[in-house]
Amino acid sequence: MRIELIDTHAHLNLYGSYKKDLAEVVSRAKETGVLRIINVGIDLKTSIKALELAYQFEGLYATAGIHPHEVKKAKPETYESLRALFQDERVVAVGEIGLDYAKEYSPREMQKEHFAYQLGLAKEYKLPVVIHSREAFEDILAILQENLPEKFVFHCFAGDVYEARKILNLGGLISITGIVTFPKAENIREVVRYVPLERLMVETDCPFLTPVPHRGKRNEPAFVGYVAEKIAEIKGISLEECAWVTTKTAEVFFGI
Repeated sequence: MRIELIDTHAHLNLYGSYKKDLAEVVSRAKETGVLRIINVGIDLKTSIKALELAYQFEGLYATAGIHPHEVKKAKPETYESLRALFQDERVVAVGEIGLDYAKEYSPREMQKEHFAYQLGLAKEYKLPVVIHSREAFEDILAILQENLPEKFVFHCFAGDVYEARKILNLGGLISITGIVTFPKAENIREVVRYVPLERLMVETDCPFLTPVPHRGKRNEPAFVGYVAEKIAEIKGISLEECAWVTTKTAEVFFGI
């Protein structure tokens, strides 16, 4: 039985990472059953590039948003341009947006303000939200509770069962990356055991976080199958079941 997967979070739109072989990367993904890829924006430039790729390659979709690292550069006209992107049917989510206190490239208060504002845009345009959370979970939770979107996912989840429970109780989803295959990532495997399969999605976050057995290489959507395989192993189910359920969840979430 041929499996079908969706890489729900990729960065093929990052300039340079796939410049020489993008068509081959997309082709390899399809050969492994990854027929759809969500390219995620981190600023206006990459959001526009994600949409361009969605028109260039069948099965590719885009998100648009300003990452917490980038909000210090955002201006009113930035958001006017984003509003135009949100009206395109190939833009399927707002994101990635959120808070990042680990590096704090943008001031915390500014991050909070822009996160809340973009949650408001998601409501206005009836789009789901892709959330970036790093060492800022409680603040993200508080802002979410005040500006709760209809649908949201915590991408590249790296927290624990406590955080996972809070997300599920708010109605959110959790997306798992290749971190789940790392030897020391028992916290992620414990989260996978805890979270119902229908509340999980799979992603690469490529070109980052390459799963075992390809650690050290550039990540790409074709490798998302290793994430699904590990989830299936942890839950004691077949890869086919894991692929079918996570794909259906992604289809509903992104409306694709």
